[in-house]
Amino acid sequence: QVQLVESGGGLVQPGGSLTLSCAASGFTLDAYAIGWFRQAPGKEREGVSCFTSSRSRAFYADSVKGRFTISRDNAKNTVFLQMNSLKSEDTAVYYCAATDLVAAACLPWSEYDYWGQGTQVTVSS
Repeated sequence: QVQLVESGGGLVQPGGSLTLSCAASGFTLDAYAIGWFRQAPGKEREGVSCFTSSRSRAFYADSVKGRFTISRDNAKNTVFLQMNSLKSEDTAVYYCAATDLVAAACLPWSEYDYWGQGTQVTVSS
């Protein structure tokens, strides 16, 4: 059974850090493009970061560039999103997703086949 499970969300003060994990089962993550997305109340889902399946390049949205880092541990079949210098506007439910489509850059969320259940990140003092 193909499954993605996120963890690591929580409440953090502005300027703080969190690391989200996305553990896969039923398939091998390093053969897929992986995306991190987020959705805040009343807003559309937006892409945050991704690994492409081609050469596993990492990309970031401008809003998180320099603050977030995507990484993977193939032995654990897990992808991580390290989030530093968090801001109130980073508050959202964060999702990881996977697709076997090959692309040179991040794909829109509609192109992803597998999704995790989401994990809430709240940045507030």
